[in-house]
Amino acid sequence: MSLYRNSTSGLTQRRTEATIAAASHSKNKSDIENSSDDDHLQADSSDKDMRLTLMEEVLLLGLKDREGYTSFWNDCISSGLRGCILVELTLRGRIQLEKQPARRKSLLLRKVRCKNEAPTGDVLLDEALNHIRRIGTDESVQVWIDLLSGETWNPLKLQYQLRNVRERIAKNLVEKGVLTTGKQNFVLFDMTTHPLCDENIKSRLVKRVQDAVLSKWPNDVTKMEPRTLALIYLAHASDVLENAFQPLSDEDYDIAMRRVRYLLDIDVDEQVSQTNTMELLWAVISVYLK
Repeated sequence: MSLYRNSTSGLTQRRTEATIAAASHSKNKSDIENSSDDDHLQADSSDKDMRLTLMEEVLLLGLKDREGYTSFWNDCISSGLRGCILVELTLRGRIQLEKQPARRKSLLLRKVRCKNEAPTGDVLLDEALNHIRRIGTDESVQVWIDLLSGETWNPLKLQYQLRNVRERIAKNLVEKGVLTTGKQNFVLFDMTTHPLCDENIKSRLVKRVQDAVLSKWPNDVTKMEPRTLALIYLAHASDVLENAFQPLSDEDYDIAMRRVRYLLDIDVDEQVSQTNTMELLWAVISVYLK
């Protein structure tokens, strides 16, 4: 009887210890998973603005927050968005300029080549990439901006035009929860609009543009982050850059515009010779600086 009681006691003790250990392991695993989930959510939250493409960022800067449409007087944004597409494909490693021949050619004379045919996951970018990788369509950056905009007298090349670009970019922003969809009546017609619904995303975007020419100004263009540098140039080419500077004080506004003018007066060929990288980015910038 004594042996049985001792055996039962030992068994009960072992089961109790096993139960406590399993519960402890389960709790630790749960804590790790919750911590991992929290970290993942925080990363998603902090990186949400980083998931925007250059086209989306430029359009977002140009959209009126409440009205949900760009200025009717802005006739530059259409061309600017095509430049954004080329630069975005460059930053993602999909396209590049042809290799420099022995006899050096200007950036604007060198042809655009497909570097990687893998899809990007963005319908608009993939459509442009499909056009560029077609056989017999080797063209310069200037020509590609015109072709994607539909500005060509050759009817055989109208097939390269990207249609409804602003509307498609706006729909992407709606899917990402940055904009919403509405309608505006303009007496003679109704227009689909996309008012801002997430002010934090645009605020962070505006702050990034402001910081790039104020608190984080490097005094050396080669030290600027390429995506931010491209955003400043392309926002200016699309005539939406000043929208980011409107909230600034008069003093900060003057400093910001002075530094933007410095960027606009830069010698592109000299920058390319110094860095020998991101040639297609500088080629797109050259088109708008001409």
